[in-house]
Amino acid sequence: MSILIFLDQSEGHIKKSSFEAAAYGSAIAEKMNTSAEGIVFGKTNDELKSLGKYGLKKVHTLEDDRLNNFDDDVFTHLIAEAATSLNATVIIFSNNFNGKAIAPRLSVRLKAGLVTGAVSLPDLSEGFVVKKNVFSGKAFANVSIKSAIKVISLNANAFKPVEKEGDAEVVPISLEIPGSRVKVVKVDKVSGEIPLAEAEIVVSGGRGLKGPENWGIVTDLAKELGAATACSRPVSDSDWRPHHEHVGQTGLAIAPNLYIAIGISGAIQHLAGVNRSKTIVVINKDPEAPFFKAADYGIVGDAFEVVPKITEAVKKMKS
Repeated sequence: MSILIFLDQSEGHIKKSSFEAAAYGSAIAEKMNTSAEGIVFGKTNDELKSLGKYGLKKVHTLEDDRLNNFDDDVFTHLIAEAATSLNATVIIFSNNFNGKAIAPRLSVRLKAGLVTGAVSLPDLSEGFVVKKNVFSGKAFANVSIKSAIKVISLNANAFKPVEKEGDAEVVPISLEIPGSRVKVVKVDKVSGEIPLAEAEIVVSGGRGLKGPENWGIVTDLAKELGAATACSRPVSDSDWRPHHEHVGQTGLAIAPNLYIAIGISGAIQHLAGVNRSKTIVVINKDPEAPFFKAADYGIVGDAFEVVPKITEAVKKMKS
C-alpha cells in the first residue's frame, strides 16, 4: 500500500503546485503509516531526489520525449498502470488544468472515489473524509470516500509545504506508452511573464482603468512586486488585455498569497475566481463597490493617484 502523487512538470521543471501535492500526500502517508511516492512523465531538468524534502520516499520516472506534451488519455492510462503495479490506494493530483483532466478519468478507470478541490488533510477518525470547496468557494463540503482506491486533487495554496531533510530515491518505471489520438501541430507560448497559476502575487485591473492606454500603472506595480498581471472579464472582452489574463468564474481560478484588485467592482463572477487568495487588497474610488466586502484591506481612492504612490513606496523599500 502506498500514496502516489502525480508530479506535474512543464518544460522540464516541476510545478510549484506539485510541491504542495507532494507535501500533502506525504502528510496523508504519515497518517496512514505508509510511504509517499511520486511519479513524473517526460524529460525533467530538476534534481528529482531533492523532492525528498517534501516527504517523498521514491520518485518514479518515465522519461520519454512523447510524454513532454500533455495527453490526458495517455497520462491516465500510465498512472492507472503505475497505481496498480505500486499498489497505490490514494492518488494525489494538483487541482490544475492537467489534474482536472486526469483525475476524473482515472477515477472511472480504477472505480475509485473522487474528491476535487480538497482544502485540508482527510479526517481518518471515521473512515476517510475530505473537506473541499463548493459553490465557487462560498461553502465547504465534507465528502466521505468509501472505495478501496481514492483519488484527490488539491486546491492551489490550500496546503503549505513544510520542508524536511532527506532525499528521495529516483527509480525508472517500466510502462508501455499507448498510442496517442492527439497530434500537436502548433504550440503558442506566452513568454516573459509569470504564469498566473503559479504566481504568489497577482496585480489585476478592471474597467476602472478606463482604457488599455492606462494599463502601465498595473504593470509597473507588478514589476516592482515580482507579480503576475490579471484582469476582469470586461477588460479581456474589450481586448484591452489578452484572454489568458482573465480571472474569474469564466476565466482562470487562482489562489495567490496576495491579490491586488485595481478598479474592479467585484461582481460575484469575478470573486468566484479569486476568493481563495490568502490576502485581497482592493483599490476603488467607489466606497460601495461589492469587492470591499470580501477584501482584507481596502483603499477608497482614485487608482491613478493611489497606485503610482504604492509603486514608489515599493521601490523605496527595495532600495
